[in-house]
Order: sequence, then structure tokens, then C-alpha cells
Amino acid sequence: MVRLYNLHPFGSQQVVPCQREPEQFCCGGSDALFVASGCKVEAFAVQGAELSRQRCTFSTLGRVLRMAYSEAGDYLVAIEEKNKTVFLRAYVNWRSKRNDNSRVCIRMVGHKMEASFCESFRDQMSIIEMPMSEAPLCISCCPVKGDLLVGCTKKLVLFTLKYDVVNEEFSMLNFERSLIIHINNITPVEISFCVGYVAVMADLEVLLLKLESDPIHGEGVNHHPQESINPLEQTEDVSNETSQLESEDFVICLKPLELFGEKCKQSGISVKLESTGLEDEKVKYLHVQHLLYRRFAPDISFYGLSDNIKLHSLQLLPIHQTGFHPDEKDLSQKKEVPSLFCFFSLPHAGYLYMVVKSVTLLSVYWYPEKSQQAVLTPQFLHVITSQSLQCFTVRCSAAVAHEEDLYMDTTLKACPPVSMDVCALRIQLFIGLKAICHFKNHIILLTKAEPEDIPERRESPKRLLSRKDASVKSRIPHVAEAGWNLYIVNTTAPVQLYKEMVDYSNSYKTVKTESCLHLLSEAHLLVRAALMDVSQLEPAEKAELLEAFKESCGHLGDCYSRLNTEQAHLALPYYKMSGLSLAEVLARVEWTEGNESQKYERGLIFYINHSLYENLDEELSEELAGKVAQIFHVAEPKQLPHVLSSPSMKNIDPLIALHYLRKLDTCGASPVLVTLTKAAVALKMGNLDMYRNEMKSHSEMQLVYGFILEPRLLIQQWKGQIVPTELAIDLKETQPGLLVASVLGLQKNGKIGIEEADSFFKVLCGKDEDMVPQLLVDFWEAQLVACLPDVVLEELFFKLISQYVWRLSKRHCPDTLPLRTAEDLINACSHYGLVYPWVHVLMTSDSLADKNYTEDLLKLQSLICSPSLDIVSVIPYLEPLSEDTVAGLSAQVLCHTRLQEYEKCIDTLLERCPEAVIAYANRELKEEHWILWWKKLLPELCHRVKCGGDRYHLHLSLLKETLSVVAVGLDLRDFLNVLPEDGVAAFFLPYLLFCSRKKSLT
Repeated sequence: MVRLYNLHPFGSQQVVPCQREPEQFCCGGSDALFVASGCKVEAFAVQGAELSRQRCTFSTLGRVLRMAYSEAGDYLVAIEEKNKTVFLRAYVNWRSKRNDNSRVCIRMVGHKMEASFCESFRDQMSIIEMPMSEAPLCISCCPVKGDLLVGCTKKLVLFTLKYDVVNEEFSMLNFERSLIIHINNITPVEISFCVGYVAVMADLEVLLLKLESDPIHGEGVNHHPQESINPLEQTEDVSNETSQLESEDFVICLKPLELFGEKCKQSGISVKLESTGLEDEKVKYLHVQHLLYRRFAPDISFYGLSDNIKLHSLQLLPIHQTGFHPDEKDLSQKKEVPSLFCFFSLPHAGYLYMVVKSVTLLSVYWYPEKSQQAVLTPQFLHVITSQSLQCFTVRCSAAVAHEEDLYMDTTLKACPPVSMDVCALRIQLFIGLKAICHFKNHIILLTKAEPEDIPERRESPKRLLSRKDASVKSRIPHVAEAGWNLYIVNTTAPVQLYKEMVDYSNSYKTVKTESCLHLLSEAHLLVRAALMDVSQLEPAEKAELLEAFKESCGHLGDCYSRLNTEQAHLALPYYKMSGLSLAEVLARVEWTEGNESQKYERGLIFYINHSLYENLDEELSEELAGKVAQIFHVAEPKQLPHVLSSPSMKNIDPLIALHYLRKLDTCGASPVLVTLTKAAVALKMGNLDMYRNEMKSHSEMQLVYGFILEPRLLIQQWKGQIVPTELAIDLKETQPGLLVASVLGLQKNGKIGIEEADSFFKVLCGKDEDMVPQLLVDFWEAQLVACLPDVVLEELFFKLISQYVWRLSKRHCPDTLPLRTAEDLINACSHYGLVYPWVHVLMTSDSLADKNYTEDLLKLQSLICSPSLDIVSVIPYLEPLSEDTVAGLSAQVLCHTRLQEYEKCIDTLLERCPEAVIAYANRELKEEHWILWWKKLLPELCHRVKCGGDRYHLHLSLLKETLSVVAVGLDLRDFLNVLPEDGVAAFFLPYLLFCSRKKSLT
């Protein structure tokens, strides 16, 4: 379907002052139009104040049959005919041809010349002759690289553009015949070439190929190709012969066919590559990949057996996208391989394909009249019929945007769909249109009006009946009255046409919203296409286009916010791209205060809801906040608690918020969430009685669930910073356990990250980054007890141990009362291990320790005893603890014990706290380590008893306990062997008697 709008894409026009009727013409580079007639080529200016002024003229060898210009290399190439012989010549440095007497040099492809001779080419036009073994039929220049492709009856010849360096200041343009593409069973009528892509068109067939250097795909190069016999080719030959035999009596039409990829080989067209480069290592293309084959079989009854039922206007259009985004300032360079589009047309229909990762049919254009020629541009498709110039929209910019931008059609960005109906912007009447070409913002038209085409010269019926008039006419000699003109039609600037399309769309707002949306989408795509290659724009033009782009996004956002369609969610990305703030968008919404029957569509609700969730750092005024509350009260009341929890809504009148919340009893909203929202509003109002009553109406677990449903009741973000709410501040003082449990629930459900939770408690308690409040330690302990899956245990261990050690080393008391004691943690969590009994003996030796100090020490000791802890990694964190303290001593002995360094521990305990050594030995010296009782402990005690000192009696008592244990565990002979040699026999006599009685009993 093609929609028709009566807009004005065509502006003023200029007549090109040609001396003779143009036979061929084409646009040249950024500032020239070439017109060929007879054996002359004229170049006219097509830019600025010199529009339509002749720049230069030069002679050709013969009549020009085909002509093409390449911006890369700035050369003109022409197929010329003289004396029934066809030549191929390229005109280089044509700008130096000032007049007819200027010198021209002629050289031939493949012939090298001396540097001194080449130097003379600097300031004169050169003609490069390209000898061909077959007569060239058609030509195409690569718009990116400047390479030349020449089509012959059975082959295509590729000439690579290169530059021969003459000296440091001058290099001479040249060509190298690098590749021959042999093609059978298709005769090129038109060809198009672009960065390795080749399109070949016959009367009713189109073949699209890609030349590659990748050895994985395609067919190999043959330096001497041999024709292979394909069964499909034989079938085609037979059908061709049949058609020739029966053409006098029958019209034979093959069935329509469309093939993609390797299936294109089923068409019967064989393709072989032959390298002809002078140096094999410079051969660029080694393989050919088939992309598309399409054959048409027109409806004969519809076309009336016309001879002009043929394809025309084959074109490969590259589109560069230089990383355009409205917010980006720096733009990347052009890509080497741009996005590519392929267009060709029948008399009544045009076909546009996108060629990127795959070949995709984008659009089909149905013309109201029989077309003669068409040109494709990034913005439009221009088509001429015998009487009119038509302008159709294209989907190239939309296709490129969807192909290259991964964020397209998400909550961040959007673009109108490729599948959207195309439209004709205007059908401009002309008389006798014959040919068309396009250059930037100009369309060049050739018209040739026959006498019967001119309305005022047509004979009226009455005049034809007059004998007198007929006799007078018969006496006047016949003079050809055909007139021709070459026009340069200026197309309207994109911004101007965009504004006209926006104004036009206003007429559809009250009639049909879909048409308004369609036209605004067309306007958006027009601006987007103009911005595809921003490197070609002037700064002022670019700024104007960017402003139009943002404005068009705002218009599309308005449309989708008022539409009740499946695509209503696109209001969000379009509003984002428009740069409009939430307040500016809300100002566009028509509303009546207090009108609860007003209807609001899904697109607007989705945009506001998503924007409020994104923490936009934008405070709505009291009026706009009330407007948002009313919108959600009417459209989605169950979302109202979430909306009121947004930091953007902080200025809302609490009475209005409470009024809407009290109406939510039957809307399906969570009762506990409504209760918490009411409590937050009551706290903001200062109504503490209402606040307490609301908080008491649900259990603690239900309140935790309510906070999980809406975390912003506790934690908000403003300008990248975490901000605790008034409710969180109050809970810190009144119900810290509920606060910790709620934040833990948020983390468990993925509503808050680990670092974000830590920052929240620090900000809430007013601590800087270096200080750790007790409430955060309570949270870490709760994390360890809860065993959350996303928490790294090792990191959590280190956090807690570091904090316990810091407090113990500084004798620093917690700023608030801890929520759990060491005993609670040991009973509730397996990560807190049971403290060994001998540790308690150490603890009793420190009579000065307060309760908080003892609790932190017990928690630290419990973590060191944890089986989940890697003790080696913990030792560096314990360095701040002094070994002179009970905390440092116990931590040191515990660590060495975990490392099974028992002898070292015995030495430490005997030196620092002998009272604990027997308890330690009873707990730790077991199984294979029991031998240390007499190998280590007994000798040490005997030595210390012998030395006497202040602790003589203590050491003696420990020795007796040790001897009792050893005497029970060893036989009499073994016991005698472990006794010290210098001991007094009377001292050891009781233990010897004990051993002998044990022996007699056994």
C-alpha cells in the first residue's frame, strides 16, 4: 500500500543552458553536471551562486552511449561509438580543461611512462583509454573506492583505481585491469558496483553477487577459466531455443523466481572469476558469493503485450552512518563497508532490498502510472513517468538504525519500523519527461515535449472539421515542433520539509490518529536520514537537524502516549530521545483537576511509571506531583504506592496523597504496601499517632515483605547519592531490627547490591567511609546468618574480623547496642564456631574487660574457630591486636592451633597464661598429638619446677596434673623412660606406685 500526501519536496528549478539536445547526462562530484551531445561533453556548475553556469567543455572520440562519474578519483568515464566501433575512455583531471585549446594527453591502461613525461600531466586533462576484447555495454563506478566495472555480453571487467606516485608532491591517477567475471546465460543491460558487491540486470532478471577474499565462502579464482556444463544451463539453452523457434506463434514466459544465497545457482547462471592483476599478491577478490537472483514474468494481459515491459534503474546505494546520536559530540570516521541497498524497477513497481548480513526485501513501490526511470537516495525514491515526477519515501535510515544499533526499540531508543507503509509525498506534473539523475539536493530532469503532448497546440475537434483550416495547414511546410529542456530542480531542505510534514500531521489529529503517527514517523525518518552521514554537514545545518530530530521524537512520544495500541510503550524511548524532562512532558498532557472520569492511555502511564522508577533527579512541583497522583488514581490505582515512593514526588501535598491512598482498599494493591506508604505520609505530616498505628497493624515479617515490594520507602537515590528516607531514619531509632531485616530482604531479592547496602547504613548513621557503625556490623552478622547466595563468605568474614579487631585494638565501644550477642550468633549460624573451653580460661585472666569488649572478643574467637574460615588468610588482619592483651594472645594461640602448631602454642601458654595449659592439652593433644604430653609438656614443666621462681607452686601443680595423665596413659616401663634423669625418686614415687597397681590389676 502506498499512501499519498500532498507535500512540497520540490522547490525552485533552473534551466541548464545546453547548446544541443542532451543525449547523456550525469552528476559529477560535489559541483558539476556533465551533459553529452554529439561528440561534446559540457560541464555545468550545480552548486552555489554559479548554478547552471558552464564550467568547461571537451570533445569525445565519438557519440557517447553511456556515461558515469566517480567522486573517488574525480573522473568521468564514457562508452563512445565512432564508425560502428565502441570505445571505453576515462577523463581525468577534467577541471584543468579551461577552453577548447587546452592541451589534452592520451594514455592507455597498462602502459607505464617515464616520470618526466608524467610530470606534464599535472595541469592538463588526461584521457585514459581502456582497450576491451568485447564491446562494452554498460559501466558502473564504485561510489566508495572509485573502482570501475564494465559490463560486456558475457563478462564483467573490473578496473581497480590506483595512484602512481610520480614524486612527493604529485601522484597520477591510473587504472589496473584486475579481475574478469565471466557470466553465462545473462546479458547485462545495466550493472552497479559498490565495495565488492555486483548487481547485474537483464531485461527481466537481476543477479546480485559479492566478491570476497575470504577462502571459506564462494568459488575460487581461475586464471584460465574453463566453461563447466551445468544441467540447468542446458535446460536454459533448450528453453531459449524453443522460445526462438516458437516466438512467431507464441509468447513464452518463464515463471517468476526469487532465490537467495547459494540457491541462486539454480537459476542456471554460471559465474567464474579470472584474475588479471599484474601482481598476484595484490589480487583483492578471490571468491564470489551469490546473494540474490530474481526473475520476473509480467502479466501480459495487464501490460497489453508492450515492448517496454523491462526492468530499469538498477542501483546499489551505500549509506554511511558515522555513529550518529543526538547526545554525541565526537563522530567516528566513515566505515569502509557501509550499509548497502539494492533497487530496481519494473514499469509499474519498484523493489528495494537491504544487503547487509542477509538480503531482505524492504519495500515494494506501486506506481500509479507507467514509470520510465527512477533514482534512489537515502531520503527518497524519485520516479519519472511521461508526465510527472513522483517522490516516494524510503526506509533506508530505519533499516540501518535497526541493523546497527543494538539498543534500538528498547527503553532507551526507538525508530519507526521498516515495515511501515511507504508514501508518495507529491506527484509534480512535467511535460515529456525522458530521464532523471540525482545529486545531493538537486534533481536533474530531461524533458522532450512532442507537439501532441502540448495542450495548447492540440487541435480542437471543431478546427479539425474546418476545410479552410485544413487547406491552410496543408500549404505550410512541416517543421518539427518538439522542444527539450534540461532542468535542475532544487529539492526542499530536510528541515523545511520536516516542518511542513509536522504541520500537515496536525490536520489528522482529530480525524485519524494512525495517519498522524504515520506522517510524523515519515518526518522523523527524513531527519534521521539527513543525519546518517553528519560528517558532510555544516555545523549550523547539523545543529538545526539535531534540534528537529529531538522535536520529532517529542511529537512521536506524544502520539504513542495518546494511542491505545500494542506499541504504546514506545512513548518512553521517544520521549527519552527528545531530551524533554518529565515536567515538560506532563505539561503537554491535557487534564482537568479533580476529573476522575478522564481517560489516560497506556503509553503515558508506561512513560511516567518508568521515569519515576529511573530516579531522574527531577523534583516535580506540587501541582505536577498532584497531577501524576490523579493520573494513576484514575488509570492504575494499584501503582499509586510505588508512584508516591519516588523521590521525584517528594513535593506532593501529603493530604492529597493520603486522600488517594485511603481509596485503595478494593483496588488490588498490597495491603501492607499501602500501610507502609500511609505510615511514610503520616511521618512526613508529623502525625506520630497515625504513624505508630499503621506500623502496628502488621507483623514484622509482613512489614519486611512490604519493603521488598517497594524499596524506595527506605532507600532512595538522588543525583547518584544514596538518601535514606524519613521512615528509615525513624526505624533506625525505634526498630533497628526491622530495618536490618528489611535491608537483608532487599538484598536477598536482588533489590539492592552489597556495596549499596553498606553505603546506606553508613549514610543513615552519619558515618564517613572509614567509620563502621554498629548497625552495619549487625547487618553483616545478619548476612552471615542468612547465608545469602550472592554474598562471598570470605569477604564477609574479613569485614567482620577487621571490625572486631579494630574495636578490640582501640578499646572502642559500639555506637549502638548490638542486636545479637555472641551466644545468639553461635547458636543461629554454623559459620560462628564453638569457642574452645581453654579459651574461657584465658578470658578469666582479664578482669578489666567490659561487656562490649568481651562480646566482640567472643565473636572474633568464634569466627576463628569457624570451620568455614581459611585461617591462613585471616592472620594478616589480626596484626593490630597486641600480644600483651588477652585478645591478642587468644587470637594468636587459636590461629596456631588451627594450623596444628601445638608445640608453639604450649610454649606461649606456659609463658603467658600457664593456668590454661592443662585445659588446652586436654582439648587439643589427642590421637597422634597425644605424645606431646610427655615429649613436650612434661619436660617443660619439670624444667620450670626445677628453676623455681614466682610461679613455682603453679608449675608444680601443673606438673602433678600432667604426671597423672601420663601415668594413666603409659605402662610402667614407658613411664620410667619418659621421666627426667635428674629427678628426685621420692617425688615420682606416688606415680610409680600408681603405675604398678594399674599393672597388677590388668
